[in-house]
Amino acid sequence: MGKRLGACAIVLGGLILFHAIAEAGEPIRIGAILSVTGPASFLGAPEARSLEMLVEEQNKKGGVLGRKIELIVKDSSASPEKAFSFAKQLIEEDKVFAIIGPSTSGETMKIKSVAEVGKTILLSCAAAEVIVNPVAKYVFKTPQKDSDATVKIFQQMKMMKISKIGVLSSNTGFGQAGEAQIMKLAPEHGITVLANEVYDKAASDLTAEVTKIKAAGVEAILNWSIEPAQAIVIKNARQIGFKGPIFQSHGFGNIKYVEAAGEAAEGVLFPAGRLLVADGLPNTNPQKALLVKYKKDYESKYKEEASTFGGHAYDAFIILVKAIEKAGKADKEAVRATIEQLTGVVGTGGVFNFSATDHNGLNVDAFEMLTVRKGKFVPLAN
Repeated sequence: MGKRLGACAIVLGGLILFHAIAEAGEPIRIGAILSVTGPASFLGAPEARSLEMLVEEQNKKGGVLGRKIELIVKDSSASPEKAFSFAKQLIEEDKVFAIIGPSTSGETMKIKSVAEVGKTILLSCAAAEVIVNPVAKYVFKTPQKDSDATVKIFQQMKMMKISKIGVLSSNTGFGQAGEAQIMKLAPEHGITVLANEVYDKAASDLTAEVTKIKAAGVEAILNWSIEPAQAIVIKNARQIGFKGPIFQSHGFGNIKYVEAAGEAAEGVLFPAGRLLVADGLPNTNPQKALLVKYKKDYESKYKEEASTFGGHAYDAFIILVKAIEKAGKADKEAVRATIEQLTGVVGTGGVFNFSATDHNGLNVDAFEMLTVRKGKFVPLAN
């Protein structure tokens, strides 16, 4: 009997050891739902490229805790329905450890419940504050908050003695969430909204909308969208003779929007993370080294300018990796709890300080007010 028990113990021990070794050698599978093509490709394409670059770099270093990372990218083309289907597939069939994305707020809101039910960490690359407010246990996001972007813009307006504005927003999750924050916070900052227009995200001419805004006698225009239509807002506003300042949301942080608007983009103001002006930051800035490295790596590899949107995916990846390393194991519950404890994480969007009640980890200080000068993004000098 003793020999049998001894043999069983050896076999059982061997099986446990074999399982541990096998598990240790298995890749950590990470899903990504991104708008690589379609109307939000300005967001999803740089996000996908950033992740591919980071995964390649991480795997060259041996992966995480000795395990390689396997990235599975799903192109949602900014469709909430596709995002929903892909989320279920990634969780139920691909058994991913976590999901990075989606690129847009509407998609993220569509799959929040899927992540919660599937008990799978979701690190969204979309900006709407409703993604993390109220807090959902498994859902985090890396872009700065709508409310903080709005406050930053209103602070700038106050310095410029602007109090009467016209608001334009796209009919998307991001547009709707931003418009809600504008209307909520405007009275607190002494801002009166004289006109408020919503337009289709695929619009190719917004002359009628900007004409109504101008006719209301506004001192400035504030547009809130992420689609190429935001460049049309600028062009049409200048074409009808609007001379006042034009403000954009933090969704303007891709130089391609400036190129699309052409000369009309000169002087546009918007809040953004510091990636777009990384080279001009003082060496004492805690983000500078990371920002300069990311820009150099990305631009040398892909031959295009880095954008704040690719930075959102970059931040999601480094946050996930840091949490796995700190937890000491690739366990969903342990890593989820660890993300809530991460502080002082330097990313492209700011320095992240998460908590159980804050699944974004950034505040208004993460923003810099930028403007367009001679076709380039530069810090606004007040």
